[in-house]
Amino acid sequence: MTARAEGNPAARRNIRRWLVSACVLALLLALPLATNDYTQYVANLVVVDVLVAVGFNIVIGYLGQIAFANAALFGLGAYCTGILLVRSGLPYPAALAASGLLGAFAGTIVALPARRGIRFFYLGILTMAIGELLRWSYIHADRLTGGSTGLEVPVPTLAGMPLQSQASLYYVFLAICILLLLGTRNLLRSRIGRAIIATRENELATAALGIPTAWYFVLAFAWSGLIVGIAGGMFAVLIGRVIPESFNLVQLVQHFAFVIVGGVGSLMGSILGAVLLTIQPELFRGFPGMEEIFSGLVIVFVLVFLPGGLAGLATRLIPGLAERYYRGPRTAAARDEG
Repeated sequence: MTARAEGNPAARRNIRRWLVSACVLALLLALPLATNDYTQYVANLVVVDVLVAVGFNIVIGYLGQIAFANAALFGLGAYCTGILLVRSGLPYPAALAASGLLGAFAGTIVALPARRGIRFFYLGILTMAIGELLRWSYIHADRLTGGSTGLEVPVPTLAGMPLQSQASLYYVFLAICILLLLGTRNLLRSRIGRAIIATRENELATAALGIPTAWYFVLAFAWSGLIVGIAGGMFAVLIGRVIPESFNLVQLVQHFAFVIVGGVGSLMGSILGAVLLTIQPELFRGFPGMEEIFSGLVIVFVLVFLPGGLAGLATRLIPGLAERYYRGPRTAAARDEG
């Protein structure tokens, strides 16, 4: 095995990737040993935001559509988990699965206008309106959602054990996040993922090859809704109270910033963008107002100097980090250089 790896550069790269992945996983598993409750809460929020960014990037980056239903799907997942835990007493895994399925169903409904030819800016306005309509529904369906005061979410249980500590929530969240990231990576490497990317690059040419592009729109939105719905269910138990203001336009802009800063069309970029923009408000918590200024400066800097986002910068510094199944859209500058 060693001799074969020494004579095969691809095998050596795979071994290095496995070693790096094992080291990163070990560090993630050991993280609660070096944190207090509040720092661990921030780490849990980072895990949730990573899934939010990944789900949004599937539609924005890989499908190439301007659709702003992310905050709406996030809210649906949060309210679904909260209502099921409060009203029906379901175990947390069942409530979380229901949130994912509801998110996938809502994503499918959102994709129907795109399937009928409504695309880009028109789709963006339509999906933004859907999000605001859902937030209005959360406020006025007070018997079910608690109205503007919100819904208090009880402590979840897993296999009869209450997840009371931030560390216990972290390990559950981390396992879910890793599974969904692996599932998304495998999906993008599959025939379905290649068809989604081909649809983004040239829909007419892809349809001319006999590929039903309209159905791949639905699949992309459904998978995005599944991930974001599950992330909403995780957010509900992390915060402990679900309120309509958690899913407004400010939240949507933050989700969009995760993708832009991290890198459009990159799983690694989704992770980097979510980590940076979730942690940075905590770094400036002692300086009121500075977190908003810093976030704006980061977005402007990335748009001007790093059109490929943090993922593009990381790939240039460490070529081995390039995502083999998809390297993201080429910028106009890159096309000019080519």
